[in-house]
Amino acid sequence: MSTPQSGPEMVKVNLLGLSRRKMEDFFVAMGEKKFRASQVIKWIHQHGVDDFEAMTDVSKALRLRLAEVAEIRGPEVLLHETSTDGTRKWVMRMAEGNSIEAVLIPEGERGTLCVSSQVGCSLDCSFCSTGKRGFNRNLSAAEIIGQVWVAMRTFMPYDRNKERPITNVVMMGMGEPLLNFDNVVDAMDLMMDDWAYGISKRRVTVSTAGVVPAINKLGEVSDVSLAISLHAPNNALRNELVPINRKYPIEMLLEATSNYLSGLSDKRKATIEYTLIQGVNDQPHHAEELSVLLRDLPCKINLIPFNPFPESHYQRPSGNAIKRFQDVLNRDGYVATVRTPRGDDIDAACGQLVGQFEDRTKRSARYIQVQQLAADAQNVKILQ
Repeated sequence: MSTPQSGPEMVKVNLLGLSRRKMEDFFVAMGEKKFRASQVIKWIHQHGVDDFEAMTDVSKALRLRLAEVAEIRGPEVLLHETSTDGTRKWVMRMAEGNSIEAVLIPEGERGTLCVSSQVGCSLDCSFCSTGKRGFNRNLSAAEIIGQVWVAMRTFMPYDRNKERPITNVVMMGMGEPLLNFDNVVDAMDLMMDDWAYGISKRRVTVSTAGVVPAINKLGEVSDVSLAISLHAPNNALRNELVPINRKYPIEMLLEATSNYLSGLSDKRKATIEYTLIQGVNDQPHHAEELSVLLRDLPCKINLIPFNPFPESHYQRPSGNAIKRFQDVLNRDGYVATVRTPRGDDIDAACGQLVGQFEDRTKRSARYIQVQQLAADAQNVKILQ
């Protein structure tokens, strides 16, 4: 990686999103030693620093050079809400005025941060509010890891000898992560880097709706945990719920998942995500079919009751229906857990990201516009 040239039109390099390899390349291009990368990564990600002057173990001369050619620029926080159940949601402004969301779900000593990879989503899964907003663009590596950086800074300073506030990261926010492959991999590398966040590969999970070629490619460059957004036990139903299935049907998806798991150095299971929708995929015969479908795949099953949103006609199943579905899978030897809806009072539940916030923003904007028009009209009367 080359450093930018000085001058009035110089574009500074945002160091926030540079993986260790790219950070090393950056410093080598400056004529510096590779070990500078570890120093700066630690200051940025472990200490939450965005000012080179604070990097006290870096020479004054190098700090001045860095300030000329580089920056540490995280996302702007537009909104930070906390649910009654302790779930936190950050709405962050990206470049060009786009906004995305990240959600932290605390549970005992575990804190799971759900991170977005795209502005919107192109897959248009029928049960997902995010997909109904359409696709805008991929997030950069800095914008992806910036969500972790922002969330961590919320808790600083914290006791590093105790459990960290963020113990797990799941790429399950807005977007399809494997359609933004390189930036997502760079960001996940930082999540697992001991000089950055040091999160175990078992605790960093990438979720995909089934981009089969990218799953195969992922196995060549990473060993993070894998989650599959399945949501149906057969191709006919999955074609309706998850349109990408028409290109990469279930058989191809499960084969790619199995190959990925077999390539890991340790024995790990895939997480199968299955959103339960009343009268659509929540019947006992669906559970029976799912049980047969997954019998050769090392996996655990995460059952997600559908979270309603205004544009959808789907409904959440009853508690009894969810329990019947779970019982079938548990009977057949699967570990099938029901994800308790979290943060739905702040629209932070699964499938709700960038739902009501945009609506509230638009309503607020309209209110301000009406108020301004009224004020203008009043001023006209005064002038007359």
